[in-house]
Amino acid sequence: MERLATAQLLDWKNRKRRKPLLLDGARQVGKTWLVERLFGKKSFPAVHTVDFLAEPNIAGIFDDGLEPERIISNLEISRGEKISLDSDLILFDEVGECQQAIDSLKYFAERMPHAFICATGSNIGLLGSFPVGKVEFLELFPMCFEEFVMASGNRPLHEAFQEQRMGQTVHGELWSLLLDYYFVGGMPEAVQAWFHSDGSPLERSERVKNIHRDLIAGYQRDFGKYGGKLNAGHIEAVFRNIPGQLAKVMDDSVKRYKFKDVIAKKSRYQELQGPISWLEQAKLASKCYPIDCQPVAPLKVLAKDNFFKLFLFDVALLGHMLNMEYADQRAQAASYKGFIAENFVQNELVRSLKRYPTYSWSQARGEIEFLHRCRDGEIIPVEVKSGARIQARSLSAYVERYAPRYTVKLTGTVGEWPEKGTNLVWPLYYTRFLNNL
Repeated sequence: MERLATAQLLDWKNRKRRKPLLLDGARQVGKTWLVERLFGKKSFPAVHTVDFLAEPNIAGIFDDGLEPERIISNLEISRGEKISLDSDLILFDEVGECQQAIDSLKYFAERMPHAFICATGSNIGLLGSFPVGKVEFLELFPMCFEEFVMASGNRPLHEAFQEQRMGQTVHGELWSLLLDYYFVGGMPEAVQAWFHSDGSPLERSERVKNIHRDLIAGYQRDFGKYGGKLNAGHIEAVFRNIPGQLAKVMDDSVKRYKFKDVIAKKSRYQELQGPISWLEQAKLASKCYPIDCQPVAPLKVLAKDNFFKLFLFDVALLGHMLNMEYADQRAQAASYKGFIAENFVQNELVRSLKRYPTYSWSQARGEIEFLHRCRDGEIIPVEVKSGARIQARSLSAYVERYAPRYTVKLTGTVGEWPEKGTNLVWPLYYTRFLNNL
């Protein structure tokens, strides 16, 4: 399976001088596979992987100091193989397990800018310290919808997606894939099982459900291992509460996150701030801040710290935690399709457009699911409609008040290109193309 981030890795490789590249992302989003297999095996004659989680004793290569020359020499001795700094890739995998490895990146940046040093970590945001300014960061998320289309193996359909074509045939295929994506999600192991294993959809869906179950269990173990001073039970309580709060919404916009009844005897933001921030830093949850006045840049100053929506990082794990089956996602019942679509759009904005946090608009009874800042700085409303009904009273109210140059509706329809090109109606699966406006 291909990943879009490969292009960024190739750009990093082709520079004459470079800082070590640190890939951050939630556990099991495919960081090691991307660097070692998709990028490393195809772009370097050799890849030397140091896995600090699987080989804790390998940390001994730093015992003689953090000088890059000494580290490389010790690594060659421990591996019994020579390393060419001019042509080979060195991968420090799960670097968060070894503070000395993290500290060494500073010296590789200063003394060996020609070397190809990559590091991956699942909890980089939770680390106490790392060499700020001495590494280049690349965030990796679960596979976005375009990568899911690529994984399907339908190249003509991927070309149609890239060209943002609209038509009944294209829409039928892409909409069907989107409904599959709602169930399978973007975790690479689940995507691999869906597209590259035998059996009926029911049999493959059972494999995917087992993978989702194991992923959730793994994240729960991480709460205890990496939670530090925070109570792991509190982190898990917030994590498990996110789907429940989202599911309370019928065919309407997601409401702000409520703090009451999540953790016993705690009902204020200050009391839940720690667990919520932990989940953000671990890339397992993301915020969207509603703005209750005229949206102007910078939106950040208009947001309130304790007033936000909270979304899960993978739409399929959201469905899994709510015990939704493959047939449920395909049916798209009105009782739940709205919050599924909104979580999907949130994740696409975070992954493809690198917009975080995101923002929405809420005033009186009017709500716009997202605000998007165009290339020229214009802030436009983005309405999310999960089905074929595209009437939007809130959007009309917003236009009447603020007269934006563009409006966008993301819907379950085939979409349309209006003659004037200002009131856009796009299928939900084209969310990533907001970046072109």
